[in-house]
Amino acid sequence: MVAPPDNDVIWARSLHYSHNGSPGLCGVSLGVRDAEILAVTGPRGSGKTTLLHCLSGRLAPQQGEVWFNSVPVHTMNPRTRERLRRERFGWISSDPELVGELTVWENAALPLLLRGVSRRAAKKAATEWLERLDIAAFAKKRPHTLLQAQRQRISVARALAGGPTVVFADEPTATLHRADRSQVLRTLTTAARSHGITVVLATHDDEVAALADRTLPLLDGRRVATGSLPAEPEAEGRAACSLSV
Repeated sequence: MVAPPDNDVIWARSLHYSHNGSPGLCGVSLGVRDAEILAVTGPRGSGKTTLLHCLSGRLAPQQGEVWFNSVPVHTMNPRTRERLRRERFGWISSDPELVGELTVWENAALPLLLRGVSRRAAKKAATEWLERLDIAAFAKKRPHTLLQAQRQRISVARALAGGPTVVFADEPTATLHRADRSQVLRTLTTAARSHGITVVLATHDDEVAALADRTLPLLDGRRVATGSLPAEPEAEGRAACSLSV
C-alpha cells in the first residue's frame, strides 16, 4: 500500500465497482487537490455517481484504494466511514434528501446536530447559509410546503453548514431552472473559494463543468480524453471490465 501525495485531499487508485454484474467503475484513478473544484463529466451511465459514492465512503470499492488526507477510507469499517461523512464531508444530490418532520433550519443544521453541537450554535450556522441562498425566510416551514428549487437550496445549505473539508455534489442542478441553477452554483463555488472547500462535482452539463478548475471525463466507467466523449449517451450496453480475484 502506497500513501498518496501530501497535496491531494482525495486520492484514489484503480477503483473497480460493479452493480449486479454491470460495470460501474473500471480501474479509475485520480487525485483532487486541497480547495480544488473538480467536475466529473460524462453521459448518463458513465459512472459519475458511482465514483462520487466510492470517494465519499458511501460505497466501499470492490477493488482499489480511496484516501482522504492520507488516511485510507477503503479499509474503514462502515461505522467509521459514516462518522467521516458526517464530520468531514458534505453531500448534495440531484433530488434533495430532506427530513420531512424537520423544519428548514433543522434540516440545514442536521450534520451539526448529529455531532452534538448545541441547537443554538447549529441554528446560527445553518441560518447564515440559508440567508446566502435566499431561503432563510422559510426557516420554520417544513420542506413539503416549498418548491423543488427551494428544497435544493436547503440541501446546499446543509452541505455547507457543517464546515466540511470536501463537498460531493451529484448533479446538484439537474432539476433546476436556469435562474435557480445559477444561484446555487454561484453560492457553492463562492463558498468553496472563500472557505477553502474542495468540491467534487458530477455533471453532464458543460456550463456547470466550466465553473470547475479541472474536469475528469468518464465513459463506461473509465477515464477518457475529452474528445472521446460521445455527443449523445449510448442507448444500449456498456463495455465490460473485469475484476481480478
